[in-house]
Amino acid sequence: MSPTLPVPGSSPLHDAGVRAPEATGKHPAWPLLLASLWMASVANLPLWQQLLRLPELTSWRGLGFALGLGVIVGAALCGLLSLLSWRWTLKPVLTLSLLAAAAGAYFMQAYGVVIDPTMMANVLQTDPHETRDLLNWRLFGTVAGLGLLPAGWLWRMPLRRLAPRRQALSNAATLLLSLALAAGTLLLFFQDFSSLMRNHTQLRYLVNPLNSFYALGNLAAKPLQRRSGPLLPLGLDAQAAAVPQDAKPPLLVLVVGETARMDHFALNGYARPTTPRLASENVVSQRNAWSCGTSTAASLPCMFSDLGREGFDSRKAEQENLVDVLQHAGLAVLWLDNQSGCKGLCDRVPHAATGAQPLPGLCEQGECFDEAMLQGLAQRIAELPAERRARGVVVLLHQMGSHGPAYYRRSPSAFKRFLPECVSNALQECEREALVNAYDNSIVYTDHFLASTIDWLKAEERTMSPALIYVSDHGESLGENQLYLHGLPWRVAPDAQKHVPWITWLSPSFEQLRGLHTDCLKQGIDAPVSHDHFFHSVLGALGVRTEAYRPAQDLYARCRAA
Repeated sequence: MSPTLPVPGSSPLHDAGVRAPEATGKHPAWPLLLASLWMASVANLPLWQQLLRLPELTSWRGLGFALGLGVIVGAALCGLLSLLSWRWTLKPVLTLSLLAAAAGAYFMQAYGVVIDPTMMANVLQTDPHETRDLLNWRLFGTVAGLGLLPAGWLWRMPLRRLAPRRQALSNAATLLLSLALAAGTLLLFFQDFSSLMRNHTQLRYLVNPLNSFYALGNLAAKPLQRRSGPLLPLGLDAQAAAVPQDAKPPLLVLVVGETARMDHFALNGYARPTTPRLASENVVSQRNAWSCGTSTAASLPCMFSDLGREGFDSRKAEQENLVDVLQHAGLAVLWLDNQSGCKGLCDRVPHAATGAQPLPGLCEQGECFDEAMLQGLAQRIAELPAERRARGVVVLLHQMGSHGPAYYRRSPSAFKRFLPECVSNALQECEREALVNAYDNSIVYTDHFLASTIDWLKAEERTMSPALIYVSDHGESLGENQLYLHGLPWRVAPDAQKHVPWITWLSPSFEQLRGLHTDCLKQGIDAPVSHDHFFHSVLGALGVRTEAYRPAQDLYARCRAA
């Protein structure tokens, strides 16, 4: 039997009852539209909840504005994602967007945070131990329900294959229609929109997942906005103060705290006895100290800079920091880290991290309590160059401190003074009393660690003139106004995330060497001070001379003998 020839004008696919690729499945614009609507509505629940709390939106006009804002968000998402709506990229891009929206919705809903460039920097710098502390069944459930389920539906949807030209025209039409719809809606509610965004600037960082896209773009653009090349030098003229022949060189320990609130230190008037050991030491505790950021990624580089908060935020180039200036001055400098790293501050000096070796009772599974930094510290210092040690030693200890949300992990069992304790990282599940108990127990352990460091310093007074300065990088929200953790933009963050402890201890030999007087410092505990003063106060306390030093920014200058 001879084969049957196809009829002219037909195709084998047509004869077999199969439609041509361009004619099968849904048009690619459909999943794009539906995913954008899903993200703009359900995945933006934290935004809609925040809007409902605003008095400006209690009227019918307010309800209309909220609906209009939903239209703007959906249109903006649809227009933005249309740029990537091609055959091989559409489903992967929508899947990533859905997962990002689901994760963002969880963290904003659970902890009251917003997603801005600083928060995104924190996310990108999170180490495995910090990631573990954030994992819980609520996170998995939210990501599964808001991200994986719609993504699974998306991948099961057959899509029509368009020729490249038709796809380009479709994408262009989607983009133009989305922009027109967003612009038209914005014009309709422009007065309300302008007023709301001016009075509640944090709302822009709740628009999910556009907030994540913006934050990533901002971080990617930062290097382009600043001059590339090597770090700008700072304090190359620095010189350490000469040590008299009959005196002992200074030994200054700088403890950079983590997530400590000023108002949870009994030294500062807190009703609970969270600092019993420091209370027995002759320390000075500043009660009006403020951070230059609300996260480690923002505060740590800022407080070690000479630029101050505003200058650091607007800097056009990267430059060296306090650690480098101390090194230029000829001092022996050592950085020990029990956190997620020094954010580049210690790259040019000797440094080490805890967790490399197990220490029974202090280090388990790669995570250590802060006391681990004191183990073998004298030997580490002895390994620094002798000519530098003769001028003075500066040791920087970067704490784990009260790092959340797993506060219960930050204190050994012997220091759990306040019970019951929240033992979950899903903080919204805990009674507030239990949450505060877990946090306060971490402060009790910080008190023990600082007092133990002072004890260690006292033992070194045989050959050195020791002192200690402790400053936290930022504070923490503990459920006030449904806010948890930290990281809100500085201008809108509550005081709990910015009001930090600053504690100074001076040995008699250090007081004599540097002409500083503890009694004088105690008279200024209520004076305003901030991270802007840290750079200059450390240099002043050590007597380092450099053009980078500004006496007006030195907390200790008024109490130092001429």
